[in-house]
Amino acid sequence: MFIFTATAIAATTAEVTVGSPHDPFPRNKQNEPAVAIDASRPDIVAAGSNDEIDNAPCGTTIFATEEAPCPFTPGVGGSGVHFSFNGGKTWVQPTYTGWSARNGTPGVGPIGTLPWYYETGLVSDGDPAVAFGPIRKNGEFSWANGSRLYYANLTSNFPSELYASGATPEELDEEEAPERNMALREQGFAAPGPVKGIEGIAVSRADNVNASNYNDKNVWKRPVIASQTSSNTQFADKEQIWADNAESSSFFGNVYVCYVKFNGGGAGPLLVSLSRDGGTTWQQKQVTRAAAASPINFGQSGCTIRTNSHGVVYVMYQTFQAFTPGTTRHELVRSYDGGRSWTRPRVITSVLDNCFFVDDVLGRCVEDGVAGARNDLSGSPNMDIANGAPTGDGASNAIVDNYVTGPALNQEKVYVTWAMADEQPHRVAPGSRGARLDWNAPEQVSTNDDRGYYTAPAFEPDGSGLYVVYNAYTTPFRQTTFTARGLVGVTRWAAFTNGPSGWTTLHRSPVGDPRASSQNDLQGEFLGDYVYAAATNDYGVTVWNDVRNGVVCPALNEWRMDLREGTAEEEAPNPTEECQPGFGDTDIWSFTNHP
Repeated sequence: MFIFTATAIAATTAEVTVGSPHDPFPRNKQNEPAVAIDASRPDIVAAGSNDEIDNAPCGTTIFATEEAPCPFTPGVGGSGVHFSFNGGKTWVQPTYTGWSARNGTPGVGPIGTLPWYYETGLVSDGDPAVAFGPIRKNGEFSWANGSRLYYANLTSNFPSELYASGATPEELDEEEAPERNMALREQGFAAPGPVKGIEGIAVSRADNVNASNYNDKNVWKRPVIASQTSSNTQFADKEQIWADNAESSSFFGNVYVCYVKFNGGGAGPLLVSLSRDGGTTWQQKQVTRAAAASPINFGQSGCTIRTNSHGVVYVMYQTFQAFTPGTTRHELVRSYDGGRSWTRPRVITSVLDNCFFVDDVLGRCVEDGVAGARNDLSGSPNMDIANGAPTGDGASNAIVDNYVTGPALNQEKVYVTWAMADEQPHRVAPGSRGARLDWNAPEQVSTNDDRGYYTAPAFEPDGSGLYVVYNAYTTPFRQTTFTARGLVGVTRWAAFTNGPSGWTTLHRSPVGDPRASSQNDLQGEFLGDYVYAAATNDYGVTVWNDVRNGVVCPALNEWRMDLREGTAEEEAPNPTEECQPGFGDTDIWSFTNHP
């Protein structure tokens, strides 16, 4: 346990997305961070993000139109990767080679995203998830063999139809290219290739990353498809990855990916993919039934996955209620045999899903105001377990569920509930729900002035302390786009024995205005769906979406409002021409108290 005193806290904040420019849009757009600490080499930290560093600036490619000047460039990856070798005090972002459009002309060039996707016929499509685990040699996993970084993300097939037979972008029909691009986007680039379906889940792996080799593309293995490939209409989404990283575990070294599989009709069952060989091969197991395809019962999403010190696997998720306010549930499934079989769901808690306002242009739930950033998953569970990694020694196996909920608009708060999960692997009868865990009453983590947006927890491995990071709005819901809004990132910590006590604010970021963020279609803000945290017994690292450097664009504020009043012109303002430099600049920032 790290003792927090006025002299002991060595707090540092830093920008994570250091390789990405602050202008122009959308190359300056980063969001949805994930972070992991190498338990065997605790100074080494890896982060992922949605990163448009390699996309074309607005209006510079033949795929841009006057109605949509800032489209995603087909084939360009969006899964940024970042490293720290001093516990999160400073960050680096590697430059590899792949399909890039930084100068407006798509082709092979520098990328700041995951390598080997273009060469494998794939595109890295974001939704990052990262985890460290041991390397397997001679059939055995051991930290003595080194550490492997796993990076899971959405993936689709490279749109070879668009870039056919070696044709250069200049040789493509400039009138047809935007329409062809639109058709490909609607299909999710569903061209022939490794992914059967619209979106799959891929896992990249890098062994023994360090300060001398992180910039070498060859430190990475080629991505492997980890999702089920059963349907041409399948859309895998919202994955999280975890490596069993405690040597005391009966299934030490196993790697698990949870995700939802939508099948065209809207309903989506939850699946878990398992690898026992370091991510080379994967087996998929459906762990819930698909819910009815309706706005009220949309399926399961927002999954989170962890293991305790004995190797029992825990997956939490939300029974997702889409596009309307109401009560949903956090449910838990478990595997006591290393992912081979799973219990039936148990309900942990019921929450309001924070969909108190649906923007009529975006068709999505928003929290900060009209044309705001979507918050569909803010009520989803975020889990961690004090599993004693890397050895498992001293593990309390306390488990925490962290989320945002509120009774009404402008009353959204961050909460935790917790239980003890010191369960052993054993045989479970078919149809069992597993042992009942005693969950404590939810406790508020956020301050009363903050309106929680997204949140994530991290236990110290021995369970003696708990970190929680969250994004929050500092202003009430805005009915127009013309009034300032506030967004902050906050890191809190509490000692933990039989529960948290003495919540302390370790860091509060400068306030930024989320109106400076943007979807690529420019119709509303965009901040993504996640924040993240990781911890050792000596320090913690948190990452969040930050818009302190973003510049609000009056022309876009007016156009966004006109859209909602039905008076907008068809053509969207081109940020390059009508906004000041810095519009759209969203970054990932971190906090660490590394000694």
